[in-house]
Amino acid sequence: MATHAAAEPKHLWLGGAEPMKASYGKLMMWIFLLSDAFTFSGLLIAYGLVRYSHPAFEGAPHDFVFSPQYWPIPEKVFEAVPFFHGQSMPLVFVGLMTFILIFSSVTMVLAVEAGHRRDKADVEKWMLWTILGGFTFLGSQAWEWAHFIHGAEKPTLVNDIVNGVQITKEVFGANLHINQYGPQPFADFFFFITGFHGTHVFSGVLLNVIIFFNVCMGLYERRGHYEMVEKVGLYWHFVDLVWVFVFTFFYLV
Repeated sequence: MATHAAAEPKHLWLGGAEPMKASYGKLMMWIFLLSDAFTFSGLLIAYGLVRYSHPAFEGAPHDFVFSPQYWPIPEKVFEAVPFFHGQSMPLVFVGLMTFILIFSSVTMVLAVEAGHRRDKADVEKWMLWTILGGFTFLGSQAWEWAHFIHGAEKPTLVNDIVNGVQITKEVFGANLHINQYGPQPFADFFFFITGFHGTHVFSGVLLNVIIFFNVCMGLYERRGHYEMVEKVGLYWHFVDLVWVFVFTFFYLV
């Protein structure tokens, strides 16, 4: 009995053990996602602190004007929709983007489930839908960035000092140096956080494409399991979950 008890810890260090019934690959993915969650949490907390350090515009929506002194109202900044030029449709487009990303998470769940059944055809089908959803979201985000940079139809008058003289100039759109919609940190955080998330989505799409190719080539069928589909699925679900928080912070608060 004593010999067996002494040998057991050594056996655990020889490999092959699965803590919490998770393989080494899935465990490492969870650790990576946990570290990434801390990064996004820090960014969103910083945004929240800066957001509430600026006064909010308290006027009625029909009286709203963009001002560098007031934090912008999201419904007035993100109200454009492709092919509906000049119409105010607050948060409709970003809501559609959110639906597309969540739908791609559903198709990823179906791909993982098909992998558990070792149904190669179904894995291919649902992975393809997930990839299309990811590309559609990225294209939508590119359009949103372009519209955000281009600016609203009516400019904002901003006071600036040039060579010691105060001048008033018209400002359209936003970049890392000037912001039509409100205080400069609003644009800075928007580009950084949504861009950081978009980079994650792009990386996820590339991973999905690689996994899809391997599925088509029968690699996981020969291995006898589709665990790689499940591991990349964890990453994709994380990206979707983070977007829910980004959507809440930037567009709803």
